[in-house]
Parts: sequence; C-alpha cells; structure tokens
Amino acid sequence: MRLAERIAERIRSGGPISVAEYMHICLHDPKDGYYAVRPALGDRAGGGDFLTAPLVSQMFGELIGLWMVDLWRQMGRPRPFRLVELGPGDGALMSDILRAARLEPGFLEASDLWLVEPSQPLRARQRLKLGPVAGQVDRLDEIPAGAPLLLVANEVLDCLPIRQWEWRDGSWKERRVGLAGDRLVFGLAPSPGVSFDPAWEGAVREHSPAQEALGADIAARIAADGGAALLIDYGRAEPGLGDTLQAISGHVREDPLSRPGQADLTAHADFPSVLAAARREGIETSGPIAQGRFLSALGLEARAAALSRARPDDTGRLHRQVERLTAPDQMGELFLAAALHSPGLRPPGFGGRG
Repeated sequence: MRLAERIAERIRSGGPISVAEYMHICLHDPKDGYYAVRPALGDRAGGGDFLTAPLVSQMFGELIGLWMVDLWRQMGRPRPFRLVELGPGDGALMSDILRAARLEPGFLEASDLWLVEPSQPLRARQRLKLGPVAGQVDRLDEIPAGAPLLLVANEVLDCLPIRQWEWRDGSWKERRVGLAGDRLVFGLAPSPGVSFDPAWEGAVREHSPAQEALGADIAARIAADGGAALLIDYGRAEPGLGDTLQAISGHVREDPLSRPGQADLTAHADFPSVLAAARREGIETSGPIAQGRFLSALGLEARAAALSRARPDDTGRLHRQVERLTAPDQMGELFLAAALHSPGLRPPGFGGRG
C-alpha cells in the first residue's frame, strides 16, 4: 500500500492529523519516508531534488573547518573533544571540514568524530565519502558526554516538523491534514488555549517544538561539557507570520500533499525560538546573521581569490560559487547562521554576540 493510502487509512480511523505528524510520516516512515528510502541531494541534472551549500562549493566546508579550529584554540585545545555533524547528507561538508582542519596540528588527533544521521541511505553515502565511521548514530543523546563539543548543523532545522495555526473568524485554529473523498486536504480545527496575539484573517503562524527541543538539547550539552555549535539554515531572524511549508522535488516546488514521501518537506527555521531555548540552558548565542555576511567575514572572497591564482582556469566557476553562496538573490540572505556557545567564547564571523 502506498504511503498516501496508508495516511488516508490512518485519518479515516483516527481523524485528521497535525502538520507536524504529517511531516514526520512523509520524511521518516520506515517503508516509504523520503529520508528513509530516497533522499536525493545534488543538482537537477544529476537527479537531485535540492542542492545544499557544501555541494555548491568546497570553500563552504573549508571555512567552517577553520571556524572550528579557531574555537578549539579558544577552548584551550582540549583532548579529546566531540566533533559532531547533525544531518551530514552525503558527507561532503565533513570531508571539507576535515581537510581544512588538517592544517592545525593536533586537531584531528584530538577529535572524536560523530555523525548524527537516521537515514540509512545517507549513512551509506557518508561512509563512501569519509571511509568507515564508527560514530554514526540516530540522535544527539547517543553521543557520549564528558568532553567538549564542536558541532555543525547545516539545513537540519528546516527538516524538523512544524505545527501551523490560521487566524479565522476571530480565533486561531490549527491546520490539520484530513480527507476530501480519497484526497488529502488541509482543514482547520478549534485550538482552545492557544495564546498567540490576534492577526489578520487568513494569517498563518508556525511553531516547531522539535526545533526548540534541538536547540535546548545542543545547549544542554554545551552547558555541561563546554563548546560551540554552528547552525546554518534558511529561516527567519525575527518572529513573524507566514506559511513556509514546502515540498521540493527535482528543484521544483509542488503541493506538499500531492505525493507523500516522494518529495522533501521543509519549513523555515525559527531562529528566535531556537536561540531563546538555547539561552534558557545557560549558554550564550551569536547571530543570526545572513549567510553571505557570515561567509564573507570568514574570508570566502579571499579564499576564492587564492584558489583562482592557483588555478586561473577555475576563476569563472569560483566566482559563480561565491555568488551562489553570498548574493542576496540566491543563498546569501535567505540562509542565516547562528552559534550556540559557552560563555566567554567568541565564534568567528559574528562580530560580537547576539
């Protein structure tokens, strides 16, 4: 039975489901979930559904590797420390991080590498890219405590489930996924007790307990063991309204209800809520700032110029990569960067604390 049919059966027997529940099923159902069965990273020509920054340019990961080296020095070069990536995709980002960090004596020897990845197909791709990786786990809490943490999560928050409410007839009503005949449709259900401020008719408010929980979980580890985490994602820097749920297949948006499990489902990262949850754990945060500004502060243009001098034939390609990562009309402003860190650390690229 196809996933759409199984979701329909579930709704018939138990009633409409939340947007968060629908997202989780579509992405992680063991038999038909997108990440469980068919994650497709890469450009459209290669059959990919979406392209992440590490696949745009190796410079992205190299700069993050040097970001981590800087913080490792600030932390007093601890041995060992946990080097962690959440949602490592095909392993490209960590491969570039390790290559750049190799320039710092002692960093790799001190690192204890862990990849947090529930998708078995992606785990296999990571092993092809990085070689055998002992530390592949489903959840952050499976990583042993007791050592400082340096963590990166690129395009992870946007994959976490969200709930949605719509302002209709003077109250907030929760969006739910139900049925019209055999077709999946959005509907509204009363939501007593919701205390959001009133809005205009049809306004949509989103909230992701899962995003907040991840921010709190990372922060709790940092509060206990020390360290820093870098979060990069597309999302909002200020609280706001709007429907950001989207399905992407072959680099094209489609109806999120049309093909459950066949397309990637995402929603904007709620940086204000994530960072507030982290600060409640007693750590500090920096950002969020635009990805373009962050990468420029880390020296992206200088790195591209150095590579261009070494490989003049690549100048045009390098210029296009910088544009893709930093231009306001591409990834430069839609994507944001933020850091969670121990008090006293100064994460590079942020020009002060947020």
